Amino acid sequence: MPEKVTPATKDRTRTRKVRIVGVDAARGLALVGMMAVHVLPAVSDDGDPTLVWLLGSGVAAALFAFLAGVSLSLSTGGSTPHRGRVLNGSRIATAVRAGILIALGLLLAVADPPAGIILAYYGAMFLMALPLLGAATGTLIGLAGVFAVIGSIFVLATSGRMPSLGGFDPSLTTLLTEPDATFSAVFVTGTYPALAWMTFICAGMAVGRLNLSVRDTQLRLVVGGLVTALVSWAVSTVALETMGGFRRILETTPGLSEGTLTQIMIWGSDYESTPTSSGWWLFALSPYSETPLEMLNVLGWAVAAFGAMLLVGSRAAWLVRPLALLGTMTLTLYSLHLLFISTHLLESLPYLSFWLQVAAGLLFVVLWRNISEWSQGPLEWVLATCSTRARDRFLRPAPLK
Repeated sequence: MPEKVTPATKDRTRTRKVRIVGVDAARGLALVGMMAVHVLPAVSDDGDPTLVWLLGSGVAAALFAFLAGVSLSLSTGGSTPHRGRVLNGSRIATAVRAGILIALGLLLAVADPPAGIILAYYGAMFLMALPLLGAATGTLIGLAGVFAVIGSIFVLATSGRMPSLGGFDPSLTTLLTEPDATFSAVFVTGTYPALAWMTFICAGMAVGRLNLSVRDTQLRLVVGGLVTALVSWAVSTVALETMGGFRRILETTPGLSEGTLTQIMIWGSDYESTPTSSGWWLFALSPYSETPLEMLNVLGWAVAAFGAMLLVGSRAAWLVRPLALLGTMTLTLYSLHLLFISTHLLESLPYLSFWLQVAAGLLFVVLWRNISEWSQGPLEWVLATCSTRARDRFLRPAPLK
């Protein structure tokens, strides 16, 4: 028996038709990558970093933020950005989305999951992106470079002088008890400081202005991303190993041994922020260090992964269908993942925990899409409904007097 046609089913059909499989697959890949980094072991039995850590640390979160930028462009006109009153309506919708993301991130942080929570930072970056929603591609690329270099250096130079939450993510509790430290955490001292991570938002917005269905665009993203990642790696290697940067860091950082510095380069710094004892720290590729080269390196890998998902999604969509399904509800599944790991259930069985969460996520998506009248997940629906209503109210013509 055919499905009864209603306004809701028409909207659901229209939403599904315009979705780009590769974009959803990239979102799913970012989600699975963050889950893997949060749950799976980072250290192998012989003490070396695992493949999950080498491939996912920093990159999965960067891809998550990069795709947020892509979504901002796609929702504001894509290759033909909104202008005038329509653009202002898009800004209002984006501001509402930002507020909901900040609130959700602060609430989830109260549960204190053993992982960084990106949502409050995400929302702050959306607010910072409001003036850029109508910007041209070239402007966005330039700003991505500015945030990668100047934004990162500012974060590194000032984080030790600002109020801090001591390594914790901002939460509703810290907002009430330490508002100054919460504010500085979101923009400078936190896990994903917005002043540096706007690199990924701006780059994603620039890419979102392109025609993502064209094969040449997809190939350029893969090649351009790989070149950026490899060049930044090569510059770091030459600076630290050939030009003596590694040794200079040791000489200028009291109490730092060669073994400890090697560990920092692999696992990230034990310091609350990357040290500034030497300018050579700027050439490090240490995970989550927010150095300019690290930002460009993970951006390169994120762009290459996005291009690859677009290529596969446009030619062999069945290969990435599971990822694409997860990618339609990343906000809901990411939130559920954080709540689950907050319980510490299956913490001693990381592989079982990871695959169980992935399987449960797929099952949830399939069931939700079949029993619900919405193609979006629950949190996605709330986000879209609130932002759309705010935009439509702004755009509604004033009643005639």
